[in-house]
Amino acid sequence: MNKNFWIIIISTIIIITGIFFIFKKNKTNDEVVFWTLQMSDFAPYINGVIEEFETLNPEVKIKWVDVPFSEGEKRTLAAVLSDNPPDLVNLNPDFSATLAHKGALYQIPEEKVLQFNSEILDSLKYNGKIYSIPWYATSAVTIYNKQLLEKAGIKLPQTYSEIEKSARIVKDNTPAYLFLPNITENDTMLKVLNKYGVSGSNSINSDKSVKIFNMFKRMYEKNLIPKETITITLQEALEKYMSENIVLIGAGANFLNMIKENAPQTYQKTDVAPQITAELGQNDFSLMNFVIPLRAKHKQQALDFALFLTNDKNQLELAKQTNVLAVNKLTLQNEFYTKYDKNDLMAKARVISAKQLDKVQPAFRTQKNQKDINNLVNSAVQEILLNKNDTKKALDKVSKDWKSLEE
Repeated sequence: MNKNFWIIIISTIIIITGIFFIFKKNKTNDEVVFWTLQMSDFAPYINGVIEEFETLNPEVKIKWVDVPFSEGEKRTLAAVLSDNPPDLVNLNPDFSATLAHKGALYQIPEEKVLQFNSEILDSLKYNGKIYSIPWYATSAVTIYNKQLLEKAGIKLPQTYSEIEKSARIVKDNTPAYLFLPNITENDTMLKVLNKYGVSGSNSINSDKSVKIFNMFKRMYEKNLIPKETITITLQEALEKYMSENIVLIGAGANFLNMIKENAPQTYQKTDVAPQITAELGQNDFSLMNFVIPLRAKHKQQALDFALFLTNDKNQLELAKQTNVLAVNKLTLQNEFYTKYDKNDLMAKARVISAKQLDKVQPAFRTQKNQKDINNLVNSAVQEILLNKNDTKKALDKVSKDWKSLEE
């Protein structure tokens, strides 16, 4: 009797111990696969965040995979639609919206993301729902040559219409152009139009749109903006700025380092101001975010990790190591984003950029076949500025072709 009793007890202990270790093994098998886009330069920071998260959540392991930017969309699309996608993916909002449209993303409960800048968060909504978590942003500032501006005897223009009014004065009184807009690069012209409330295939050929295109056409025909306007990139415009052939450009704060390193004399004459706006007064911005594929196996753990990555502490640390803007409201209230020494141009640009995030609506939203839409608009810009086609006629064609892309 006693012998059987002890056999039962020992057997029970062995079984319970086995179950415990099996359970423990299963718990520690919650491996969250986390993809970023070309963030390997900041490996110490990301690995540090991962280590801290794993310490606080010992049942979760984070497997970090850094994907080359050029391969991001292709690899993500293939992975997200497979049966074994990554659990958390770093993307841009354009492609995130495409995946949301395909029904491939997990919907984020809105109460989980209240810590983020509300205007940024609103810009991410798809059909009124949240499918992505903002990570970091950028917002261009106006970088200008204060010496050339003083020589011209004018105040810094704040809007595109003020640029047109001031361009002749600058041309007459300095060896430089006031402005060299890269309006045929990517979606630049569409973002300008958005600042006037022109967006979509139904308004691209409106009277307001015609006036905006004709404004640039007048400046081009009167040689108030360089002929390179119809082909130039932002990088090439920056080179013109560094050689003091133009007074101002709109660019991210990170370009200040390039000016400082490559044209120190021009840098000494450089100052920064808020970006050029239009009648709606809102600012352009760019954003990177996280998404959780609908087929991900560890959605809750992925969400927890994303929110940990974007808490106020980790946002501030990332911002201090890079030139990006935080999107967490608490981080944006830190003096890192609210104060600057008057001799620290980078800090001044950072504070200006951060403040601009409070006024980004209505945000420019990309659409299906966005690259094709960009090409339509940019071709029209070239035709109109070169006077190859009547403005209204050219924009009517853009509207028609744009609508065909939406079908």
